[in-house]
Amino acid sequence: MRIVIAEDTAILRDGLVQLLAARGQEVVAAVGDAEALLAAVDEHRPRVAVVDVRLPPDHTDEGVRAAVELRRRHPDIGILMFSQYVEHRFATDLLAHGSHGVGYLLKERVVDIDDFIDALNRVAAGGTALDPEVVTELVGAARGPDRPGPPDPATTLTPRETEVMTLMAEGRTNAAIAAALAIGERAVEKHIASIFAKFDLPLTEGDHRRVLAVLRYLGVGS
Repeated sequence: MRIVIAEDTAILRDGLVQLLAARGQEVVAAVGDAEALLAAVDEHRPRVAVVDVRLPPDHTDEGVRAAVELRRRHPDIGILMFSQYVEHRFATDLLAHGSHGVGYLLKERVVDIDDFIDALNRVAAGGTALDPEVVTELVGAARGPDRPGPPDPATTLTPRETEVMTLMAEGRTNAAIAAALAIGERAVEKHIASIFAKFDLPLTEGDHRRVLAVLRYLGVGS
């Protein structure tokens, strides 16, 4: 898998390159700022870009703004934000600009490089890979008491459907959801079908319903 990395900390950037290369991944560019990220993706057309939220010069939201621009230029490329912080506003900005191939992981919580590569594969394939803390922050913001608009269909989910939906948002497969909840895969399938119905997501050609359900659950779907 061809990967571009944007991380301003040289030790972490070089460490990621070595760890990924040791597991057969092809890091085609590793850069330290947003401008270099855009240039590298334009040149190399990777399957996925790993982007720090805070990049030079201001170390605020340069990474997210660059990621949004990447979605505009190359909507088929997956974006995995890799941050020390849960920046729910920045995550919402990115998710709102693309309905597939988005991840957001927290650096300190990634303890297994194979799990990290699994997340990269899910994002590259058009799925999601969201840290549980990111999901919690986004859901909390979306369900705030002052949130305007029509009634939220997520409030109609049963407790079990909410558990399934949360694990879907993290990028878990049906088998992984079944294992986490100690239920059968057929039960998971039934819960997901009910979620799709409540979110008004009928089966239509070309729609990635799991991702669309996740976005609506997080309050950023259309």
